[in-house]
Amino acid sequence: MLTGEPFIPQTITVHLGYPGDSGQNVTVSFPEYIKNVASSEIYPTWPETALRANIYAIVSFALNRIYTEWYRSQGYDFDITSETQYDQKYIDGRQIYENISILVDELFDDYLRRQGRVEPLFAAFCNGTTVTCNGLSQWGTVDLAEQGFLPYEILTYYYGDDIDIVKNAPVRTNTMSYPGELLASGTTSAAVRTLQIQLNRISRNYPAIPKIPNISGIYDIATQEAVRAFQEIFDLAPTGTVNKATWYRIAYIFTSVKRLAELDSEGITYEEHPFQFTQQLSPGDKGEAVRAFQYFLAVVGAYYEAVLPIQITGTYDAQTEASVRSFQQVYGLPQTGILDERTWNDLFRAYAGILESIPREYAEWIPQLYSGNTLSEGMTDDNIRIMQEYLTYIHDTIPEIPAVRNTGYFGPLTKEAVIAFQRYAGLEPNGIVGAVTWDAIAGLYSDLRLGYEKRPYQSPGYTIRNQ
Repeated sequence: MLTGEPFIPQTITVHLGYPGDSGQNVTVSFPEYIKNVASSEIYPTWPETALRANIYAIVSFALNRIYTEWYRSQGYDFDITSETQYDQKYIDGRQIYENISILVDELFDDYLRRQGRVEPLFAAFCNGTTVTCNGLSQWGTVDLAEQGFLPYEILTYYYGDDIDIVKNAPVRTNTMSYPGELLASGTTSAAVRTLQIQLNRISRNYPAIPKIPNISGIYDIATQEAVRAFQEIFDLAPTGTVNKATWYRIAYIFTSVKRLAELDSEGITYEEHPFQFTQQLSPGDKGEAVRAFQYFLAVVGAYYEAVLPIQITGTYDAQTEASVRSFQQVYGLPQTGILDERTWNDLFRAYAGILESIPREYAEWIPQLYSGNTLSEGMTDDNIRIMQEYLTYIHDTIPEIPAVRNTGYFGPLTKEAVIAFQRYAGLEPNGIVGAVTWDAIAGLYSDLRLGYEKRPYQSPGYTIRNQ
């Protein structure tokens, strides 16, 4: 299963036939695939609102197949089939309708997901006449459109009120999720954290797999034991290490137990959303992704003497580029000044090491570093209790940010307080706490309680001199 925020792949590989037959594979651009399927599945004469609703569903269905690696995790070399019994209708070389082509050019990078969930919705649909299903009825969308329903209203009619339309998702090259190297004792990476999250969820259905108590991204003894138990259950060599075969069997079983490829999916929650490389960042880039990356780099720069310190601005400026180069030099990477995947993975390793090594006696007076877990409504976590404590302290000075009880449960009142803080701080008011919001909350708490800027929370005299 892919990790990180979903993205739009540049291309998609379609198997022309049923999964197990010898049909040809064709690789086409993702927009061209959606245009083909839409021209094959629906009629260009339908009302535009119905066409839009159907295109959203078609895009989401295809992205779910790619995000879950549904076929690739079973050993196939394609992303989706052309058969409606399994997937969506694709006719190689068919004519594309002009109005559908125009709509797809606008909508191909938008998709559906359940609120509070990460993965694209498995937007099941059928024609609604000869075949009916629990998802969207294609002909039914026409009736609703003629009644004046808007595209979102049509979609909520079939999929429920708890769906969002994600707009302008990033477009990038689709790569397989396997990290390309054996995961074994001592490995520290975002891939290990993904593995730990998935094994812990699988263990609910297969109790013989022991829980991994510390989701740290570090391949420890508990992870090794869980992997070995999984391998014994699913007839793999019980090595306790993760090669490509074990990685994809875990991904497939995780997708299956969570029903990610079904309309009634359990879903991937934000607390299961791994601390993972999602996009390359370069000088001149701006936005929340840059701000989040700068937070991690600033922490590492505070603890590693050879890494130049930076300010968290949201702009990939010359100071950030110089800091990245200094970090790359410390880790023996090409000194490009660009945040690529190798640089990100080593940055994660350095940050995770800092989290593990901060002396516990400093915990009461140094604001906590971001744990790497995105916090959202419905979660219970000790980091939520810490965040609630910070928000309540901030409330004493800024009353418009509500005080909350330090329960460790992220309920509606905590979400309300987070949204109020985000509005106060000029952040996106989504009620979700990632690295940027955590840093802003902890930083303001530090300023108010300690009376001066103490980010990124370095304790006196505590510096890592060597890698």
